This record gives sequence, C-alpha cells and structure tokens, in this order.
Amino acid sequence: MGRISVSFAHFFSFCESYSLDFFNNLSRVNISACFIPNFTPLPIAIGIKQKYKNMSKFGVVIFPGSNCDQDMIYVLRDIMGQEVVELWHKDTDLKSCDFIVLPGGFSYGDYLRSGAIARFSPIMEKVIEFANKGGYVLGVCNGFQILCEAGLVPGALLHNNERKFICKNVFIKAENNSTLITSEVPTDKALKIPIAHGEGKYYADAETIKQLNVNGQIIFRYCDENGNVNDAANPNGATENIAGVCNAGKNVFGMMPHPERATDGELSNIDGRWIFDSLLSLVKN
Repeated sequence: MGRISVSFAHFFSFCESYSLDFFNNLSRVNISACFIPNFTPLPIAIGIKQKYKNMSKFGVVIFPGSNCDQDMIYVLRDIMGQEVVELWHKDTDLKSCDFIVLPGGFSYGDYLRSGAIARFSPIMEKVIEFANKGGYVLGVCNGFQILCEAGLVPGALLHNNERKFICKNVFIKAENNSTLITSEVPTDKALKIPIAHGEGKYYADAETIKQLNVNGQIIFRYCDENGNVNDAANPNGATENIAGVCNAGKNVFGMMPHPERATDGELSNIDGRWIFDSLLSLVKN
C-alpha cells in the first residue's frame, strides 16, 4: 500500500471563498494524502537522502484551511530526507525548528483578504520573532500572502488581473544566486512550476520596487519556456513579472508558485527540486 499526494486546490479552483466553520472542522484531517492498494511509488528519494545531512528540523505551520501542508511535509521529509514537524496555528512554541515553512492553501477561507486573519494566529508572533532574529522562513502561495500581511517581506498580493483563480504550470527564472533559495538555480534556466491562486498579483510602490532591484531582493520572475521575461509570460499582472521576493536580510522568502508540486518524479516534473536543493545547500555533504 503506497501513498500519493493530491491537492484540494484543484477541486476548489472555481471558488475563492469558503465557510470558516468548514475549514475549522477539516483542518486537522489529512486531506492531501490518500492510500491506494497495490500502488508502490518509485524509490525516488534514494540518493537524495544520502546527499544531504539533516538540516536539523523544518517546521511546517498548519492553519485552518491549509491544504498544501502535507505536500510540503512529504517533499521535505520523504524526498529531501529532512526532519519535519507539524506546527499548529495555535501553538506558541516553534519546537526548536531551524527553518519555518508557511504552506499554501486558503487559511481561514481567505476571509477579509488572503492571509489577513492567519497573520494574527498565535504562532505568527513566534514566527515573526524567529525571522527578526535571522531565522529562515519560506512562504509559498498563501504562505507568501501571510508573510506580506505580517510585514516580513515587502509588498502585497492583489487579485489577479482577470479576477479569476488560475491553476496551471508556468515558468519562472531565478533573478540571481545571492539568496539561499536561489543559490543552486541556474539564472538562465526556466523552471516549470505550478501556480494555483486568485490573489497572486505582486504589487509594491515604485520606490519599493527600485530598492528590491538594487538590493537583489527579487528572487523569481515569471518568464516563458525560453527564459524570456515579458508580458505574455505574466499570468496575473504582477509588477515587473515578480513571482517571489525576500526581505532585506535575505532570510525570509515568499513565492507564489508551488515548488513542492514539481519535486516528485511521479509527477513527471522535478524542476522544483532546484529550489529545495538550494534551501539545503548549506548542509550538502
């Protein structure tokens, strides 16, 4: 009996608001993993686990409405061979984690606006404190929105230009190799990474955008399959095709695309592994 991961985001791509009670009731249920008899995944993690030493401990925060937490845990633990613990949104202890991940989903049903309520969850006080002390934090999709709401990265995520939920593969490229998350990604390589969001249009005022460019805080931009950054490759209207940014200290990273959905060989796309390889570059060999 083997396990495959499935994402609820695909089932909800037609709807951008849900019942808070519904998510509170389901949030403790493992909705992103299912068991299928006579299914045996390929041993794709063999060799990868041997490639890295344990980075100590990753903590994946679970909010009411998170739906990509188990996908992220699976990739970090089973594919990348790292120790991972689940952190509940009401927790006030990061359990001595060395790296915190805010996963994708629809925290609190995206009420008010995406990430606005989750930003006030009890655990976020500790995440903010951790980040301000230099601790590494990654926010993916809804996690990126939460980071923006918490002021841990600059800018905001607005409704997509077409005001529709977008769920498809896109291409992104690393802007530089000066951050941990892009350190192993060739800057001339277009990575095919899925997106699934209704509010993914990155925005910041002109002065902030200027500083992001000067400081090397833009980590990913949307591009075409050949790596060309242009309007046609911009799926949501993001300012300057920005798909991800980091803070000035370069220890907090936010991105809208989902690298955890492009890391398992069973999905016929492992471009996301470049990003996880980068995150683990400090502990290679």
